Amino acid sequence: MALPSLLSHSRTRPSVLREPLRQGGLRALLAPWDPPPVHPHDRAAEHACTPPSTESSSPGHHRPPPLNWIRVGGRTVSSGAGTSLTQYGSTNHTLTSHRRSYWTLCPQHPSSGPPARIATKEAQHRVKDPLEVQRRTFGSAAEPIQRNPDFSVLNSDDVSFFKSILGDNGVVQDKDRVAVANVDWMGKYKGASQLLLLPKSTNEVSKVLAYCDSRRLAVVPQGGNTGLVGGSVPVHDEVIVNLGGMDKIISFDNVNGILTCEAGCVLENLSTFVENEGFIMPLDLGAKGSCQIGGNISTNAGGLRFIRYGSLHGNVLGLEVVLANGTVLDMLTTLRKDNTGYDLKHLFVGSEGSLGIVTKVSILTPAKLPSTNVAFLSCNDYMSCQKLLLAARRSLGEIISAFEFMDRQCIDLAMTHLEGVHNPLPLSPYKFYVLIETTGSDESYDKAKLEAFLLRSMEDGLVADGVIAQDISQASNFWRIREGISEASVKVGAVYKYDLSIPVEKLYDIVEEMRSRVGDMAEVLGYGHLGDGNLHLNILSSKYSDDILAQIEPFVYEWTAGHRGSISAEHGLGLMKAEKIHYSKSPEAVQLMASIKKLLDPNSILNPYKVLPQSALSLEQGS
Repeated sequence: MALPSLLSHSRTRPSVLREPLRQGGLRALLAPWDPPPVHPHDRAAEHACTPPSTESSSPGHHRPPPLNWIRVGGRTVSSGAGTSLTQYGSTNHTLTSHRRSYWTLCPQHPSSGPPARIATKEAQHRVKDPLEVQRRTFGSAAEPIQRNPDFSVLNSDDVSFFKSILGDNGVVQDKDRVAVANVDWMGKYKGASQLLLLPKSTNEVSKVLAYCDSRRLAVVPQGGNTGLVGGSVPVHDEVIVNLGGMDKIISFDNVNGILTCEAGCVLENLSTFVENEGFIMPLDLGAKGSCQIGGNISTNAGGLRFIRYGSLHGNVLGLEVVLANGTVLDMLTTLRKDNTGYDLKHLFVGSEGSLGIVTKVSILTPAKLPSTNVAFLSCNDYMSCQKLLLAARRSLGEIISAFEFMDRQCIDLAMTHLEGVHNPLPLSPYKFYVLIETTGSDESYDKAKLEAFLLRSMEDGLVADGVIAQDISQASNFWRIREGISEASVKVGAVYKYDLSIPVEKLYDIVEEMRSRVGDMAEVLGYGHLGDGNLHLNILSSKYSDDILAQIEPFVYEWTAGHRGSISAEHGLGLMKAEKIHYSKSPEAVQLMASIKKLLDPNSILNPYKVLPQSALSLEQGS
């Protein structure tokens, strides 16, 4: 209940609810929390060569990064066509540098591993070249994927043609550079491509795809390469087409908040730009310092702002897409309402580059609100978490912007493996923790509303203990705990990661059942976006084991399907789950998807072996 240790740091601004809370013995709820200072050099080492947490994100500019956070004022870029985001490099560096280091490839001793395979043992995660990802996560069992014999093999004439279109600088054959593009940031998937293409315009992408389609050269579109399911790296020798050079802002409507830009724009750079205009991006991810907006759209990325602003299906107004044969499909409207025929853009949102390559996007950005409050709470049981969510929707409906939950194992993990973080509730051995964020336009009204809601929740027994952040530093610490879970998990050793969408009332059941299945072989964590019904299920062990995997798969997919959930809430299918789509979609739906794939990409050159099972594609090819 009340925590005197937290009260000893009382420097909070006055609150009309403080006196009633004292009378009720609930002082800890509003007590400020002030951790001892940590020298920045003591925290820097933990971030080197550590993967990003794409399972979590930053819901607002009031929740800064934990390392030496400085609000850096970026120079406002004009909204005229052709504005390059590279102009943001100097102003945005301090804000993003620590995020980029999360997934830096670290030099290691040379090692080897078979291409075109999902690794199951630690040795199989190694990369052929001298670069190796230090931290790794793990997914499904090894399943060798045969190269499609219909695809051509790259030759010198192909390279010469690409150079004639892109110039020498746009055609990369250097082994070290291509090796980095061949492997995902986890070191879990590795292809054998020999060519990386860097187009600078839609016209160049069109010419590249038209040629590849005529030659039947397989292509893998690539953005920031921060995905978790192997969707952005080759499986065999596909040509890599990276859109990082297409990073221009085309226009910004500062009346309606509509941004139009190229697909290679880095999400964090876009966030900085629109914030300077008084708006925010509708999505925010832990990998925002590297992920690109085209990749975000192609995977229908989620994140913590989902509860407030919904999915990209609702925020993307228009797209420009290049089809497999080079046709440019111009759907780049900025209209909020357009009811003329089929809304084709939705085919490409979440298609993971298997139907076309997104080259431009227009997206609706919400207004930036000035008031943000963050509360860190504990609950005695999962039922209390559910009831608290319902109460929050009713009482905080118009200002709630995030509702995250973590079990005690997550908190213990973060406190053990993350430096520079502090438990806001150190004397609370409760089973569950909830982080609530509100965002609104009236600071005093929002704060009072949150305090009143939490007071009622404590009186009703839903909240056992909690604190409200009194400044940016405290809010940053709260979010650092939540966002650092994925980072901390890879420090244990082996991590089996699953991203599931499950009805909220059943969401934690699979965590408890998984604990019973793996017993002492592994530790099971459950956390995620409770407001969206999105569970991140992590199974941790000191090393990868086929015995552990046998207890996890296919049980995790069968259980999810049995409760009418989704085997991929926000990470996509990619290579990891392409053959498992039937757990979430009917055979008829899968076959219709295969028909659409054949219509738009008859030679199947776009991101082959991903998203859809080979059996469905083979059946469609034979029809």
